Amino acid sequence: MADNSYKLELSKAEMKQLGYKAIDAIVDHFDVQNDKKPVATGSRAEMDSLFSETAPEIATDASQILDFVLDEVLPKSNIVTHPKSYSFVPGPSNYVSVIGDILATGFNVFAGGWVGSPAAAELEIVTMNWLLKLFKFPSKKGGGIFTSGGSMANLTALVTARRQRCGDDFSKAIIYMSDQAHSSNIKAIRVLGFKKEQIRIIPTDIEFKIAINKLKNAIAKDKLEGLFPFCIIASAGTTNTGTVDPLNAIASICKAENIWFHIDGAYGGAAILSKHGKKALAGIEKADSLTIDPHKWMFQPYEMGCLLVRNHKWLSETFSEKPEYLRDIEGNASEINFYDHGIQLTRRFRALKLYMSVKTFGLSAFRKAIEYNILLAERVENALRESSSWEVISPATLAVINFRYHPINSQLTEKKLDALNQHISSEIVKSKEALLVTTILQNQVVLRMCLINPRTSFQDVKETLEHCERIANEYL
Repeated sequence: MADNSYKLELSKAEMKQLGYKAIDAIVDHFDVQNDKKPVATGSRAEMDSLFSETAPEIATDASQILDFVLDEVLPKSNIVTHPKSYSFVPGPSNYVSVIGDILATGFNVFAGGWVGSPAAAELEIVTMNWLLKLFKFPSKKGGGIFTSGGSMANLTALVTARRQRCGDDFSKAIIYMSDQAHSSNIKAIRVLGFKKEQIRIIPTDIEFKIAINKLKNAIAKDKLEGLFPFCIIASAGTTNTGTVDPLNAIASICKAENIWFHIDGAYGGAAILSKHGKKALAGIEKADSLTIDPHKWMFQPYEMGCLLVRNHKWLSETFSEKPEYLRDIEGNASEINFYDHGIQLTRRFRALKLYMSVKTFGLSAFRKAIEYNILLAERVENALRESSSWEVISPATLAVINFRYHPINSQLTEKKLDALNQHISSEIVKSKEALLVTTILQNQVVLRMCLINPRTSFQDVKETLEHCERIANEYL
């Protein structure tokens, strides 16, 4: 009998059996994830002992491999969709989008160019237009591209800004951001070849917003020294505190000085869907470029970032290349090849999951979810302020709140308070009951909650805070 294993195929029956089993496992996970523990731990040595092996030459039954993955791999990953996963920026996800990702991967759709998949390109245009409308970007001239996440979206934005403002010579170009700006921006600037001396980190005020007067002073000083201020990065929802920089004020500076205005809204941009968020994000429509992350507060599974720009031509002017092997698939001007709008040539069909979930649930459900998250964080803040045990360090802002254990009349020094709050975080993570870690604000170790999961209840948070108090009392 001929050996056909090189075709890498399963029979139809085997494919169905494996597929049904995998889907059943995903459905069961969504059904019972709230009852699981959100935290997984494991040392490198422990992981090596489970997984390290040489690549096998001999075939193994696919169902057996799937069982191993379900039993040993997936349970050893944090459940970022869990109601008590409060740290970093959780990824709440939704089942419909998961199915969208399965379909996009299963059919192996190439979403780089129009000829590769007219439907995929069209759905990216359609969903991009939805987002342009949400953020009041120009409907005819505006454009954008879906990326792997905020880091790639920020990099794409800064490449575009450099091209549009600096051309080929950026030796004197200066870029400005606050001390609360996301680290991905620094990484992008470094990747682009800017020197450390070309970055201005502007201090923030007591509310963790960029200090406008200090920003103006820095720009004026750089101009007097013969340098070229070319880009300001504002934050629309910082990771640490959820703070939004004064966008209208920065927009006025950019307009007066002919500076590119980039807004990093990877975390907080989606709050535009809610009435509270829309007010906080006033001025966001004035950006030249805007990063948002649908895999955060628009409830999409990883990966999905997005860059919006006021003029789609800026992207094609920055990234378009015309190699001979693509000359037969250019199409007409309306048939967008997204490989001309960003760094990737080969791209997965990211738009499908957003399209399917918005069509299934409607934007109204997304609006209600985000409004719920914002109000939940405010309720948590009120509860903390009513307690004699807790101190709010940064108030609830776009569903992020920072606080620390600091009982009234406590005689603990700042050093001991820092150690206590670090201990609370370490112990609660060790218990696996909640993912709650620390950050540094005002030179203090504080606990940070990011409450963007619409399945997180006030009772979930209350139980976690009570657990924290028990840990603190045992420590003291």
